[in-house]
Amino acid sequence: MTDDSLAALLAQIRACRQCPLPHGPRPIVQAGRSARILIIGQAPGSAVHASGIPWDDPSGDRLRAWTGLDKTVFYDETRVAQMPMGFCYPGKGPSADLPPRPECAPLWHDRLRAHLPELRLTLLVGHHAQERYLPARPKRSMTEAVRAFDEAPAGLFPLPHPSWRSTIWMRKNPWFEAEVLPVLRARIGWALTKII
Repeated sequence: MTDDSLAALLAQIRACRQCPLPHGPRPIVQAGRSARILIIGQAPGSAVHASGIPWDDPSGDRLRAWTGLDKTVFYDETRVAQMPMGFCYPGKGPSADLPPRPECAPLWHDRLRAHLPELRLTLLVGHHAQERYLPARPKRSMTEAVRAFDEAPAGLFPLPHPSWRSTIWMRKNPWFEAEVLPVLRARIGWALTKII
């Protein structure tokens, strides 16, 4: 597959009008064939819908702090790809944003991943991504999946969603910062290292 075919697929994704959405469609995606890291999040929030830039909100600031990636690397499509479970902002629910639309992942994920042959690490941010990509096993909570990050298949790394609620979650689960984040940053460093 070529960069041209990836460009054509990205154009198709960005032009997608599959779902009826209260704020209209605005698919958010970032990818380059040489990307080493893939971030699979939940769905864009209202700020990302407005800007068109992945993780362009406080959750993105927190995720970048967790990963140790600055904005230059985080938004470099040749190194980091971004593919949410739902590509568009799904709208607001009673207490939080609605869940990702179910149409996106089956429609686009496998096709897009086929264009990313250099991937070494996929971050599964939040339980929606973990439900799709972690192997079937007795139901684990998001906390249990993150705690058992070292049991995930090679190349997959589960993380909580970095919303404002994660600060409360981190206070209740201090092992995340002490034990998980150092390993995450080490694996990110390895993933971005050139193979000679």
